[in-house]
This record gives sequence, C-alpha cells and structure tokens, in this order.
Amino acid sequence: MKILDKYLLKTFLITFTTVFVILFFIFILQTVWLFISELAGKDLDLILVVKFLLFSMPRIIPLVLPLSVLLASIMTFGDLSENYEFAAMKSSGISLQRAMRVLIAFIFILSIVAFWFSNNVIPYAEYKFTNFRKNIAQAKPAMAIAEGQFNDVGFYNIKVNKKSGENGNILTGVTIHEKANNNGENKTVIKSKDGKLVSSEKSSILKLELNNGYYYQDVTPKKYEDRAKLPFIKGAFKKHIINIDLSELNKVDESKENINGTSAMLNVNELGYTLDSLNKSFKNEVLSFSENINQRVGISKTTRSFAKDKKKKSLPNNLLSLYSNREKLEIIKMASSNITSTVYSIESTQKDLKDKQREINKHLTALYEKFVIAFACFLMFFIGAPLGAIIRKGGLGLPIVFAVLIFITFHFINTFGKRLSQEGGMSPFMGAWMSSIILSPLAILLTYRATNDNGLINFDALTTPIHNLFQKISKRFFPSQNP
Repeated sequence: MKILDKYLLKTFLITFTTVFVILFFIFILQTVWLFISELAGKDLDLILVVKFLLFSMPRIIPLVLPLSVLLASIMTFGDLSENYEFAAMKSSGISLQRAMRVLIAFIFILSIVAFWFSNNVIPYAEYKFTNFRKNIAQAKPAMAIAEGQFNDVGFYNIKVNKKSGENGNILTGVTIHEKANNNGENKTVIKSKDGKLVSSEKSSILKLELNNGYYYQDVTPKKYEDRAKLPFIKGAFKKHIINIDLSELNKVDESKENINGTSAMLNVNELGYTLDSLNKSFKNEVLSFSENINQRVGISKTTRSFAKDKKKKSLPNNLLSLYSNREKLEIIKMASSNITSTVYSIESTQKDLKDKQREINKHLTALYEKFVIAFACFLMFFIGAPLGAIIRKGGLGLPIVFAVLIFITFHFINTFGKRLSQEGGMSPFMGAWMSSIILSPLAILLTYRATNDNGLINFDALTTPIHNLFQKISKRFFPSQNP
C-alpha cells in the first residue's frame, strides 16, 4: 500500500470512528428518552438497565452507520480540499477516482460487515429486546409499581405509599382503582393497609395479596331514579387476592416504535421460509373463499340446471311471473338475505386478506432492508466524498449541515416508502429501495462534477443570461449612457 493510500485511510478511519462514536452516543440517549417511562422510577438495578441498553444498541446501527460514512466522507475530503492537499494531488497527476480507490475498498468491506450485522446480530438483538421488555416484570415484578403514584398495570391503576423487602415486593398503603368500563364508570375502588407481590418465573400470572382492607363498588340500578337510593356497596376483607396477567405489564406498543412485528427478528433464510408459508396460506385462503362463495350463490349448479332446462323448454324473460305473489315475496326476501350475508362475508374476508397481505409486505420489506443498509454505505460515500471536494470545507460546520440535510432526506424517503409499501400503495421492493433510487443520481452528479472540477451549481449558467438581458434593455432605453 502506497504512502498516499495509508494517509487517506488513516485520516478517514480517525474521522469515521470519532463521528460514529458521537452519533452512536446521541442515538442511545434518544433511545433512553423514548423508553424513559419504562426505566424511570421503577427501581431497576444496574444490570437490568445495561441489558436494556445492550439489546437496544444494534437497532441503532442502520441509522448511525450511513450517516457516519456520509459525514466522515464530507469532512475528510473537505479538509483535503481546504488545506490544498487535494490540489497538490491533482498537480501530481492523482485524480479523485485514484484518491478514492482505497476508501472504496474499505467501504466495500464495511458494507459486507453491515449486511452480516443486519442479518445476524440485529434479529437476535430484536428478539432479546422485545422479550426482555415483555418479561422484565416477571423477573422483577415490583419494578412495575413506583411509589407515590398511580401505575397502569393491566386492568388496574395501583398506587403504593411505600415498598420494602429484598425485592420490593412488600407493599404498604395500597390503593387500587379498577379501570373504567364501556360506560366510563369506575366500578371498584380497593384500599388496603399492606400487601405482597408474589410471582414465579414459570408462571405468567402475578399475584397481589392484600391484607386488612375494604372496597367500594358502584351499583347502577336499572331505573335512573333509584341511583340515589343505592349509590355503592362497601365491604371489608382480611385477605384479598388479585391475579394480574404479566403480558399486560410493559406491553410493547408497536405504534410507538419502529418494530415490524416478528419480521425484524428473522434473518434472510428465515424470512424466505416465512414468506413462502405466508404466500401459500394467502393463496389457499383466496381459493377456499372463492369456492365457498361459488357454492353459496350456486353459480355452477344454477348454470348446469339452466342449461338442461333450456334444452327442454324456453323460459320467460321474467322468471318471477311463474310464481304467485306470496312466493315472489319469499323469493325476494331469501335473495336479499343471501346478498346481505354474502356481502358481509366478502367484506370480512377482504379485511383478513388485507391484513395477511400487509404481513407479507412487512416481511418483504424487512428482507430488502438487509441489502439496503449495505448499499446505503456505498451511496453515502459517493455523495459525501465528491461533495466534500466541491465545498472545500472541513471541520464540523458546513459539512454537518449538508450531511444532516442529505440524511434527513434519505431517512424520510426510506420511512415513507416502507410505510406506503406495507399498506399496499407500492411494491415492497420499490418501498425499500426508493430512497436509494432517488439519491443515486445525486451521487453520480456530484462525482461527475468533482471529477471535472465543476462547482456544486454552475451559477454562471444562471446569471449570464440575466446579465445579457439587462444589458439589452439598458442599451435600448438608455442609449446615451451606453455608447
């Protein structure tokens, strides 16, 4: 390896590593902020917090890696141009393509590592992260209840004045509100002097044992005027047990985060196997439904009987004329009922088929994303390197502005394409690759302009026609001032 290649690779690696660490730390803070409600005030020990962060770190790589490549490329080649090092290279006969050669090889290796990471590490981390969030209450149930505030736990809002014991499972001053029913009324309020949380790692039920308390239960009479007579029922107890489903604790809200169900937990081979099963299931359901509808409406049977009857005798145009008025009414009612039932069945099946198609699109998008991240590294490099050579600015000023604008555009188009493809607005392939397809011409244009020593925008092509137009106008209306 020549001295120039070593120098360029060393400069790029130092910048890339620094930028990657800084951006990774920023995105980790964003992750903590997104899930702060699951971490704050729940007595989580250091080990659980570290596990939470470790399992959430790999999902950040698809965002941090392309942005790091883009920013490092702009800063590296911007510094070379600003310090006239790139001009010295050109004067020695070294072109931009020759200077980028060793870095292209590095980006190629980085893309392979990125694909391996997205295909192996990220699915495993997503699986562990999702299960960790769902089962964290089972490992330490007391953490789901913070002191001095109402906690949303399943079908109850629980407030505890104080927690004690080795695992914080001894509760003092317990107040429980049962969640509102469909009519918006709180039916039951339970107060207890003390209680205890009991759970087992083998069981999905959390048992809450309450001691020495009482409860109020609203009573809603059938007649409105009787409500003043029976406002509520009060009862006392020495021991009361409430069973809570642990699946309701720390329940994953998929609308809040960027998790596409189980598709993010599968590698390429598993996605291919799952897609094959989903497609077969979809086709079988469509075939089964079509056969069911044909049998329900009797298309084949009616066609055969009509063909036989047509040979025997000709039928009138108005078939109802063969029946009496009473029979006509019964036939029309039966037909109307069959039509209503068939329409309802079609709409219900159509909704199920849309959900299945959406699930297929999610898995296809997850499959293409594993290749998109590898290509994104190449794309961001071929945008950043020539852009840095054109703007001739290094450091953390102008390069950050350009990098952020380009990456926000890339991320917005990528997110929009994935959402649209999952809903069936476009094919999953186009949805996953839309951002790369749109920004690829920009990379080609920037590389071409940087290679030919053209600026980012040729302002002369815009200003020269305007200047000539003003000169013509000036000569026509003010000839004395323009000899």
